[in-house]
Amino acid sequence: MPGPLLDTLKGKRQAVPPVWLMRQAGRYLPEYRELRAEKGGFLELVYDSEAAAEITVQPIRRFGFDGAILFSDILIVPHAMGQGLEFLAGEGPKLSPTLMEAELADFTAAPDRFEPIYETLRLTRGLISDDVTLLGFAGSPWTVATYMIAGEGSKDQGPARLLAYKDPERMQAILDAIIDVTIGYLRGQIDAGAEAVQLFDSWAGSLAPDEFERWVVAPNAKITAALKQSHPDTPVIGFPKGAGSKLAAYARETGVDAVGLDETLDPASVHASLPSGMPVQGNLDPLLVEAGGPMLPKRVKTIIEAFEDRPHVFNLGHGIGQFTPIAHVEQLLATLRG
Repeated sequence: MPGPLLDTLKGKRQAVPPVWLMRQAGRYLPEYRELRAEKGGFLELVYDSEAAAEITVQPIRRFGFDGAILFSDILIVPHAMGQGLEFLAGEGPKLSPTLMEAELADFTAAPDRFEPIYETLRLTRGLISDDVTLLGFAGSPWTVATYMIAGEGSKDQGPARLLAYKDPERMQAILDAIIDVTIGYLRGQIDAGAEAVQLFDSWAGSLAPDEFERWVVAPNAKITAALKQSHPDTPVIGFPKGAGSKLAAYARETGVDAVGLDETLDPASVHASLPSGMPVQGNLDPLLVEAGGPMLPKRVKTIIEAFEDRPHVFNLGHGIGQFTPIAHVEQLLATLRG
C-alpha cells in the first residue's frame, strides 16, 4: 500500500497533508552530529551507504515524517562526471578544476560513484515501513552547472550566467552532458527503491525570463520526459527556487507531477495560477521554524487553508536550518496534525 505522500504526489488530496522537510536529515539533529563526529567528513558520510541510510532514517524515527529523503548531495553528479569534489569545513563544496579552467572532455568519468548512493536507497527501504515514501533527488542541470563552472557556490551565479550569454553553445553542451548523466542517475535511484524523485533547482531564480526558459524549463522537461518513458508511475517533483511569476509556465511546460514552492510565493496566488489538481509542495519559511513562537502555527494554518482544495505536501520553502530547535519542528507537526 502506498503511503499518503506518494498518494498525494499522484493527485489524491489528503485530509491532513503529508509532510517531509527538505534537509530533514542533517545538522539540526543531535543524532546526526554524533554520527558525523564518529564517521568523519560530509562526503565520506555520503559514500558510506550504511551511515547514509542511518542518517536518512533518523528524522523518520524522531518525527514520523511521511517521506524519507535520500541523504546525499546534488554535487555527486559532477563528481561522477569526473570533476574533483571536496567539502571544506566552514567553506562549503569546492569543485576542481572548474569549467572556466577546463573542458568536460578533460574529465575522466567515474560512474561507479553512484553505486554507494543506490546502496543507500536499498538499505533505507529495508529500514522504513511501507507507508513511508522513499524520495530520491538530483540537482537540476542549471544549478549543477553553476557549481561546475564557478567551482563553488556564488552570490548571483555570475560566472555561469556570463558564460551562458557569451557562449550559449558551450553552455548548452555542458547542460546536455549533465542532463544525460542525471537521467541515468535518477533511473538508477528509482530502480534501487526511490518511489518519487525531486529535481532541485536552487539557483533558478537568478535567470532572466528567456534564459529561464532555455536553461531551466527545457532541461527539466528533457529529464522528466525520459523518466516518464522508463518509469511512468514514479512522480517527479520540480523545485525551481526563486521562479516567482515564472512558476506557472514551469509547471505547464516541464511535465513534472508536482511543484515545490519557495517561501517567497503567496500560497493563494499560486493556487490560482497552477493547473487544476496539480499537487504542490511547500512553502513554510525555514527561518520561521527556527524562530518558533506564535507566528509559526499561524503560518502553518494559512498554508494548509490555501491548498485545502488541491493535493498538498507540507514542506518548507527551502532546507531546514542547522540551528533549528527540535521543539519548533515538534510545534510545526502538532499544528499540522492537530
